[in-house]
Amino acid sequence: MKKLFYAGIIGLILFELANVYFIMPMPGSQEMNSIHFAYFLYSWRWIFRVVFALFIIVGFINAFKSSRILTVLFLLVVAGITYAANFEMAADSMFLTPGTVKMRNADENKVDLDRLVLGVALNGEAKAYPIQYLGYHHQVIDTIAKKPIMVTYCTVCRTGRVFEPQVNGKPETFRLVGMDHFNAMFEDKTTKSWWRQVTGEAIAGKLTGQSLPEVKSSQMALSQWLELNPNSFIMQPDHDFTAEYDSLSNYETGQRKSKLTRRDTLSWQDKSWVVGVVLGRESKAYDWNTLLKERIIYDELNGQPIALVIGSDNKSFAALQRTDKNQNFVFQNNRLQSPLNTYNLLGSAINPLVPDLVKLDASQEYWHSWRTFHPGTKKY
Repeated sequence: MKKLFYAGIIGLILFELANVYFIMPMPGSQEMNSIHFAYFLYSWRWIFRVVFALFIIVGFINAFKSSRILTVLFLLVVAGITYAANFEMAADSMFLTPGTVKMRNADENKVDLDRLVLGVALNGEAKAYPIQYLGYHHQVIDTIAKKPIMVTYCTVCRTGRVFEPQVNGKPETFRLVGMDHFNAMFEDKTTKSWWRQVTGEAIAGKLTGQSLPEVKSSQMALSQWLELNPNSFIMQPDHDFTAEYDSLSNYETGQRKSKLTRRDTLSWQDKSWVVGVVLGRESKAYDWNTLLKERIIYDELNGQPIALVIGSDNKSFAALQRTDKNQNFVFQNNRLQSPLNTYNLLGSAINPLVPDLVKLDASQEYWHSWRTFHPGTKKY
């Protein structure tokens, strides 16, 4: 009977490790298409635990009689691994959400103006969320123009997205549960489905295939955001997380040494920066180094003429749909000047009588992230 004890011990250890391995950035785990197996383990976790616990209980007496020290040692080991896997290594224990979101206007703001932010503007209201803070929290729940929003960021993919935290028209609560293909995943409280951060799509569970409503956002330097939105509010640091924020102080400039969050300054490497643009059913990636060199890239996507432009700060960028393929710009004083009209960086016409340019979905990401989640993408 003591064999049941050891079978239970080994089984429980392997299960707890596997339950973490497939949804955390461990060697080889994120290259596999293992999300459905990982969700199966997670969904049936208490069944596995009860079965292995029964094995341990049934075989305990015989194992204890055979070797008291070894039996106690194994129990301590399995207890330690179980605790670490479910508390120390749990994503929502490692990366906490802020208790309250402190917002200040430009006059009271304490955030460095050179910092990158994810900006949201809606119905005359604007808010900016520093990536240094989002990178740690992964999600920040807030409201804008009385609409609840879920501001998310994944440092391993370098992806910022904003969603409405609602499912089937009802408010929903999410927690960080892990990652798949190096992208953060959230779990909704109601159905326990798993949602991908980069797309807002449920990839495992009852709601697989559904998507969260996305809210348009822009990544740029805070100084540029305030130039475009002078009445914007800015998220301020939560002093309970000072050490965590400090650890990401050099993330946005690409100076981190971590294998997961570093920057490869060469082009088209896994950790190279690209700007991915989507128009209709087509997507294309533009090398960040090329954008810095050319400043304005003229191209066509999905049969439409577009322009990808970077600001004078070498941080802020936008992808815009041109009125026609002959429309070219001169970029001066953070404005796009064409022979007939002048626009700001986001394509808004300075002359209110002139139509704005259409701002396209564009994001700065690691190349490995963009090609993974846009498998049909083209390269400029």
